[in-house]
Amino acid sequence: MRTRLLLFCPLLPLLMPLTASAGPAGSDVLVDFLSIPGSAGLGAIQRRAYSPYRGAAVSQDLVPLYMYEGKQVYLHATRAGWKLSERSEHDLEVFVDYRFEGFPADQTPPLLQGMARRNPGVDVGIAYRKRKSWGNLDVEVLHDANNASHGSETRLGYSLDLQNGRLHLRPSVAIARRSANLNNYYYGVRASEARADRPAYLPGSGVDWTASLFGYYELSQRWRLLGGIGVTGLADGVRHSPIVEDKLQPNAMVGAAYDFGSHKPYSEPGLPLHLKLYGGRATECNFLPAATFRCGSTRTPDDTRIWGFDVGRPLVERVNGWPFDFVGYIGVQLHDERGRAADSLQLNAQIKAYYYGFPWSGAVRTRVGFGAGFSMAQRVPLVELQDQARRGRDTSRFLNYLDPSLDVSLGDLVGSKRLKETLGIGISHRSGIFGASQILGNINGGSNYLYGYIEAKM
Repeated sequence: MRTRLLLFCPLLPLLMPLTASAGPAGSDVLVDFLSIPGSAGLGAIQRRAYSPYRGAAVSQDLVPLYMYEGKQVYLHATRAGWKLSERSEHDLEVFVDYRFEGFPADQTPPLLQGMARRNPGVDVGIAYRKRKSWGNLDVEVLHDANNASHGSETRLGYSLDLQNGRLHLRPSVAIARRSANLNNYYYGVRASEARADRPAYLPGSGVDWTASLFGYYELSQRWRLLGGIGVTGLADGVRHSPIVEDKLQPNAMVGAAYDFGSHKPYSEPGLPLHLKLYGGRATECNFLPAATFRCGSTRTPDDTRIWGFDVGRPLVERVNGWPFDFVGYIGVQLHDERGRAADSLQLNAQIKAYYYGFPWSGAVRTRVGFGAGFSMAQRVPLVELQDQARRGRDTSRFLNYLDPSLDVSLGDLVGSKRLKETLGIGISHRSGIFGASQILGNINGGSNYLYGYIEAKM
């Protein structure tokens, strides 16, 4: 069954957010479903989670899914990792992952008002996975990487792979030993925060447990429906906290994902390197009018600008024989704030689709591209700070990133086959998906920059 299952599951790592959302003790039980390197995909999952905090509403969270599975490096939605060793029955890896915990972002319950905000975190960790015919064993050790809780967690999980036709299931159980720092940060009440209905309290260390069922259904060779349910039991010390509901924490999620298919390893000889240089200006145009050429003004009060470069490699070329490619990019962008604020850098990572099957492409090769990924800013750009301040909304350094573009072959334009570069225009867009995503800070808003670029294959 194991061999047969592996032939049909190139997208299971996209279910990674399900384990995180199944509760604080959920371990990454799905990552080793993909044992054959060479897959890439996109998708989304809608999470429905019951918050452990008293008076908090049920949270709805949209998680964008970006997946790349390399021979050593992988990106699984909220987790990025490096495989130190990988064998048929066990592997070892280090990773960085997002922690889905913290006070509700959209509406703070009355009992939590006046307390210092507890935010979701970022963990670094090491994981060991053993895969046998009797099931899968996962061990992970994590520690807070952004110095919020200064806490740590050790997870032990077991799962079993099942298949019935197009339906693939993975039931799992896990326990998590959480440190006092971790529990005290998220579920404790400091002395300075105490009041009559909220006495000072420190839950201390404890053990949580989680039971989950994850699965996917093959709609076609490329499309998958994803889903999962889970329930978490919190440690006694946490359940007795004055700000925590003393009950089980159920969760559910549903989503869809598309598999681009196998890609060539980045280290394969002859694989082209894409190098893109660009510069542009901020615009007050909204994203859709700008992307459809109904708005193109770059006249803004501060005249802020961007300069940057992207480096990419092809993921999949000519999908199903169509004039359709996917390229993975990572890039650095400089925000020139024109003396109104400190200049800053921004890191962008995206998977970009290109279509080039136009009737005139034989004469002038033309590409339409659309990229989607994440953006991490050193500082929130000035245009976002000002726009969000006018609306009374929060900002975030970490946001969703979109990059639509249109370009043509420079060689075709000037009649020289020696020139392989392309000239184009695009939009550098950061946003929080209308406040619907916790991982993006539930931000409603963002920024748009119109830019021109030149791109070469090397």
